[in-house]
Amino acid sequence: MNKLQYVLAVCAFVVFCVLWITYETPFIQAFDEVAFNTLYGNSFIAIFHYLGETKFIFAIMILVLILLWIRKQDYRLMVFVLLSIGVGYGLYQFLKRIIERPRPEIVDQFSTFSFPSGHAFHGLVYLFTISYLITLHFNSKKISLILWISAIILAVLIGFSRITEGRHFASDIVAGWLLGYSWFILCVWWLNREHRNLSDQTKRLKSTRT
Repeated sequence: MNKLQYVLAVCAFVVFCVLWITYETPFIQAFDEVAFNTLYGNSFIAIFHYLGETKFIFAIMILVLILLWIRKQDYRLMVFVLLSIGVGYGLYQFLKRIIERPRPEIVDQFSTFSFPSGHAFHGLVYLFTISYLITLHFNSKKISLILWISAIILAVLIGFSRITEGRHFASDIVAGWLLGYSWFILCVWWLNREHRNLSDQTKRLKSTRT
């Protein structure tokens, strides 16, 4: 991760906060209406909501943790996964209850709150986390590029699927992406800091032995 990505994460969080404050304004409501009229009822995009279901994401998380434990035994990476995906789930659920934005008015609507979208947040976070873990172990720029492009496309489709089904406003989706990216980068920053600390400790240990 370079400095630009950290700057983008800060900017994304600022825009998230702006959306939080302004989602009831006429401009955002008009944006939500245009997105709804464009995407609502698209059966192909709606399929992708399954990839953003909480049970599916946590199943993937457990599988990743098992693989890390068996093959790498890198407990920092395991904590990173728990932070990004596990604690991330608690973060957006907490914010939903703080903000308390009602969902769009459709038949058989969910009773839970709408802002930010959990599918958008969690979908982006787990896809980016997996892509990051894989690229750590491959030096191929081609593989990394394919992984990240695929992750971005899937995250977008997962978010759009909630508009096609009328479960979220478009501003909920954008907020979920923004917050999810910020949270993911924060977790990467923590991981990089831990690895630097470990590297420094190893160097100090070697220097004392010599």
